[in-house]
Amino acid sequence: MTIRNSIVERYNKNPILTKDDVPYPVATVHNAGIVKHNDRYIMLFRSHRYNGRSIIGRADSEDGFFFTVHSKPFLTPATDNTFAEYEEFGIEDLRICPVEDDYLLTYSAYSRHGVRIALARTRDFEQVERVALITQADLRNVVIFPKKFGGRYVRLDRPHSEISPWSIWISYSPDLVHWGDSRVIMKPVPYHWDEMKIGPGAPPFRTDKGWLHIYHGVFKTMAGSVYRLGVALHNLNDPAKIVGVSDQWILQPEAPWEVSGYVPNVVFTCGAVPEDDGTVKIYWGGADTVMCAGTAVIDDLVQLCLTNTRSAL
Repeated sequence: MTIRNSIVERYNKNPILTKDDVPYPVATVHNAGIVKHNDRYIMLFRSHRYNGRSIIGRADSEDGFFFTVHSKPFLTPATDNTFAEYEEFGIEDLRICPVEDDYLLTYSAYSRHGVRIALARTRDFEQVERVALITQADLRNVVIFPKKFGGRYVRLDRPHSEISPWSIWISYSPDLVHWGDSRVIMKPVPYHWDEMKIGPGAPPFRTDKGWLHIYHGVFKTMAGSVYRLGVALHNLNDPAKIVGVSDQWILQPEAPWEVSGYVPNVVFTCGAVPEDDGTVKIYWGGADTVMCAGTAVIDDLVQLCLTNTRSAL
């Protein structure tokens, strides 16, 4: 199979969402979870308020490219119970993980205690139930696989650790609250485009060859860090086994709104939607400032993992 030079085709009207599209005051629109629900695309995006702390907004679309923002934020930091203490400084980078009949929402909760992951659930994107704080600090970027394995939920996450630098781990849970059997399954590669750190991006989705996971990788330069997107393929029956990791990135900052912004040189994904025609819509925050979209052929991404592979560990 021939891989095209451009793995991800950018939407020609990027950015698809900016702060000017939001009917309440925000400074940015970025790092959104995306899912297709009842034939509509639901985007839950992160925005900085003008005090620098983040909230989550909602936008809907018929075609996956033209989005309309709701009049009020979708999720703001809790003001009572345990969640309030750990969401005090804001909530960020939400992923939408379709599991069974629910959409599980994982997001970073920031407070004076550091950052940890909170889990909420919804069925209709109208009512939201906070379930649990599912990690300790400092840990972020949790995505949950869309099915159980051996009766347990499975997630990928990224602890902050300089002993095993910013690697991707896997963990298991019988009830979504208590997690364990954790182990590292993928590490950065020295002097490689993702050598500084890697982390889960969009929730994995099923292909005939394995679970496809679009992740982010970071390379430190003299001018600062560059965030790119890569792709890995996990075994269908045992997601702890990685079939292959593409040696090359699939997307890097190139457009003006990716190179320049609140955090320069960043493309960062929290969501991707596989389509029936064999393509996947990929969504990313550009420079932590705007939302962008593009498409890729799923088979191209799979083949990169199988034929142009670097070591997972």
